[in-house]
Amino acid sequence: ARSRPSVGDTSVLAGLYGPAEAKGSRELPDRAALVVLLRPKVGLPGVQERSWEQLLRQSCEAALLGELHPRCSLTLVLQVLSDAGALLSCCLNASCLALLDAGLPLSSLFCGITCALDPDGSIILDPSTQQEQEARAVLTFAIHSKDRKVLMATSKGNCSGEEVRR
Repeated sequence: ARSRPSVGDTSVLAGLYGPAEAKGSRELPDRAALVVLLRPKVGLPGVQERSWEQLLRQSCEAALLGELHPRCSLTLVLQVLSDAGALLSCCLNASCLALLDAGLPLSSLFCGITCALDPDGSIILDPSTQQEQEARAVLTFAIHSKDRKVLMATSKGNCSGEEVRR
């Protein structure tokens, strides 16, 4: 299954492989094992990509009914095609669409949203790379479609709890 969502000029290609028989230590007796691989546009994955892989995996696992595929392996590969800002939210949306397109059982859908707080406190949705660089803080959330709860939140920069709740 493949999907290619974009946010403005940010674009990610997602491919989901599986369910397949899990090998060795990856096998989980009670649910499917999900592996997420994030590939940058150029070069090799670094610390940022590894950190995002973990966030993406946790978000996908929160919606995936993995217990329906015990001892199976699922591999989600995300290839960045272009990055003009809000990349993590684009990856979240691509991940959800890949799970959906593959026909895997999900408890609900989820979506990603990125917002930036500019120096005067205004909120910018789906910021460009330049807006992210100039922002005081950049926040990305994964939102559960069923009850609109936050599945995942990450931030870069300085912001108060009050600003996050807005």
